[in-house]
Amino acid sequence: MGQVRAEPGTAPGAGPAVPAHAPGVPAQAGIQAGSERGTRAQIARLILENGPVTAAGLGTRLNLTPAAVRRHLDNLLADGMIETRTARRPASRGRGRPAKLFAITDVGRSAFEHTYDDLATSALRFLAEVAGAGAVAEFARRQVADLEKRYRPVVAAAAPGEQVAVLAEALSADGYAASATRAPTADPVPDAETGPAGKPPAGEQLCQHHCPVAHVAAEFPQLCEAETEAFARLLGTPVQRLATIARGDGICTTHVTAPALLHNLAQPASNLAPPVHDIITRSRPEASGV
Repeated sequence: MGQVRAEPGTAPGAGPAVPAHAPGVPAQAGIQAGSERGTRAQIARLILENGPVTAAGLGTRLNLTPAAVRRHLDNLLADGMIETRTARRPASRGRGRPAKLFAITDVGRSAFEHTYDDLATSALRFLAEVAGAGAVAEFARRQVADLEKRYRPVVAAAAPGEQVAVLAEALSADGYAASATRAPTADPVPDAETGPAGKPPAGEQLCQHHCPVAHVAAEFPQLCEAETEAFARLLGTPVQRLATIARGDGICTTHVTAPALLHNLAQPASNLAPPVHDIITRSRPEASGV
């Protein structure tokens, strides 16, 4: 057998590099195992899957010399695929230069999304064929359960009336680019908790300008439905999806019913506000003639 040559920059005695065609590396990149671009893709994938890491950590994982790691990191930085961050140093560690971490950017993440979307869609198709649509719905609910668990203490600690805004901030931190806005108000209702100008608030709209699973959700709306159910539980009030990116809308929009409206529904019929459906309809762009 011929002698195996190590890639330039690979530490002596190191094992073979991870194949560039390993799961998670975009096949369309046209990279081959052992190539410069292949190693660069491996580094980008490790940063994507493991979060911010140091150059030393990458070198250890891939058996690369510090010079080789720096070369690949510099190229990824120049391409906008990754960015640098400063690690927080515990007070007990004393003085010294804080460690530099490398994290994936939106540009870098999008380079992998297409491959992951195809894999996820194929997996859900198989699940639907083998176990039925109910299994897909259960899978979606389990996926959202982790998100709901992380968000619950944050939303619960929010001041009254700020829950939707706090949820939007939490979603934005996870890459959903979310925001919260007030929905149009209903007609005046006597003896009711009122909003501006004596009108009961119609609620709020939770808008998500980015959806990491939009391509998958276009075929499997159970993902959107599970997320909507989680929003209702977190906020403790009925919610309704008005638009989704997966259906071709520009923004995922969720109407959040105001607690005051729930109070009104418990009052005698003469004191009821207009039905929630009417208020939600007013919040749609087409209802206002836009």
